[in-house]
Amino acid sequence: MTMFSSSLTDTIRLTRRGLVLAAVALALSPAAALAQAARDPSAEQFVQAAAQKVLAILNEPATAQRSRTFDQAVEELVAMPKISNFVLGKYGRTITPAQRARFDVAFRRYAEGVYEKRLGEYRHAALKVVGSQVRKPGDVIVRTQLSGGPPGDPLIASWRVTQDGGAWKIIDLEFKGVWLAITQQQDFVSTVDNAGGDVGVLIGQLERDASHG
Repeated sequence: MTMFSSSLTDTIRLTRRGLVLAAVALALSPAAALAQAARDPSAEQFVQAAAQKVLAILNEPATAQRSRTFDQAVEELVAMPKISNFVLGKYGRTITPAQRARFDVAFRRYAEGVYEKRLGEYRHAALKVVGSQVRKPGDVIVRTQLSGGPPGDPLIASWRVTQDGGAWKIIDLEFKGVWLAITQQQDFVSTVDNAGGDVGVLIGQLERDASHG
């Protein structure tokens, strides 16, 4: 019994030592080093500046001038043509040029309203970047923390940014667990599906929503 107990104790010690050495080896491996270094300071700096700019605009009184300034900021910071094409899903391949022209205008107005409403709730909040994840070169998700806004914060918001002509642009925003562009694509495709493939139904709905915003 004593010999068995001693042997078992030695085995446990060796197993623990092996696990420790394995953990150290994993931490020092190239894969682990890459995972720890997979951040993009340039993308993080862009999001920090872009988000602060947008929140500063939304801190101004709600006037027609503020709306114009906000729209200009969206034009500068957001890759709206890419998002507009993405949210159409499979219908991006079948939409007519005339419908596409109407859709681009209606979606831009709709999207600007969504961004203004979502971010407007946090216009008094302090924002800081807390990390980033490189999906591939030029495609990064930047995580930010918003604090000092509505009850229930701090809120973690993620911004997906890509490089467009050498400049960073926002292509999606994850807010309260929801990626806006991905959700919009699901909703838009469902709307057109239910309309028998008529994209005009979606365009009309977006135009009505934007006019009532």
